[in-house]
Amino acid sequence: MVRQDQNPPGDRLPDGAVLCEDGLVRPVWAAQPGLMRDYYDTEWGMPVSGENAHFERLVLEGFQAGLSWATILRKRPAFREVFCDFDVDTVAGFGDGEVETLLTDARIIRHRGKIEAAIGNARATQELRAAGGLVEFLWSFRPDRTPHPQSIADVPTTSPESVAMSKALRKNGFRFVGPTTMYALMEAIGIVDTHLMSSFRRGTSGVWNH
Repeated sequence: MVRQDQNPPGDRLPDGAVLCEDGLVRPVWAAQPGLMRDYYDTEWGMPVSGENAHFERLVLEGFQAGLSWATILRKRPAFREVFCDFDVDTVAGFGDGEVETLLTDARIIRHRGKIEAAIGNARATQELRAAGGLVEFLWSFRPDRTPHPQSIADVPTTSPESVAMSKALRKNGFRFVGPTTMYALMEAIGIVDTHLMSSFRRGTSGVWNH
């Protein structure tokens, strides 16, 4: 943990790092108490377990494209409700009727392309089971090394691995899985650790030794 008493007087934190009122260093996007900080402190960068959990993260990252992550977090309870806790087999069975119903639900992102992609991605996830499944597939793109960002400017938005993951997912029928979106997924579930080096969350995933 990086606490206030670990930073000698006069020490200047890197750009994008904030010493919060509780004495912990976080990135600026998680500096204010509330939903985003709670997500940062407890979920972001931590591995998830099972096919449905990985499917959920992949789908929500796709819905986030062009929007803020805070918007997705606020709507996540509704997403989980209407997508049946992101149960892959249930979502794969959705048809035109479910699509039209989802398009009338103001609690989620009413984007036909993204909704249809979520259903198609569930079916693509089913197909991946014969080759080891979604979890194994995603984690096969873990790089040999993770970034060590000092400042926000040092945090990548894509990587050779996210480009390769995107291409492979598309080849297997997935949509809304561009390289930037997939890098965000890799960050979110710990495939890479892009916590700032000064953050108290650095290295907490257990995936990477720092």
